Amino acid sequence: MPPLAWLPKVVLVMLAVGCGLAVFRTSTPVGVAAEAAGPRRLRHVVLLKFKDTSTAEDVAKIIAGFRGLPAKIREISAFEWGTDVSSEGKAQGFTHCFLLTFATAADRDAYLPHPAHQEFVALIGPHIDRLCVVDYWTHD
Repeated sequence: MPPLAWLPKVVLVMLAVGCGLAVFRTSTPVGVAAEAAGPRRLRHVVLLKFKDTSTAEDVAKIIAGFRGLPAKIREISAFEWGTDVSSEGKAQGFTHCFLLTFATAADRDAYLPHPAHQEFVALIGPHIDRLCVVDYWTHD
């Protein structure tokens, strides 16, 4: 499958379930069952809509900060990001997508309170108009 070929489907599902919610995650029992089922990966998808007052320089600094997290947090096994290029016009203002991969729910759970992640959250906070986070287990 070409890189990110699955992303439009994921984005459509996220929009369909109402990305106005701050966070949507699977419950721990589902995650544990998925981990036990085999070699699946936990994906952490972050969609961002920046405030109109955020400059291109602000956005570039945030992207650089997000891209730097894998070097600081060993639990991140893969990282991708991109900007919306959909011709459907259904992004609801979300312009940036970040995809982090974790081997286990425990790795994701270690990432969330990690000092480098918390420092990044403080950096990005003043620039976020809307945020949507979805975590899911891959199904190969």
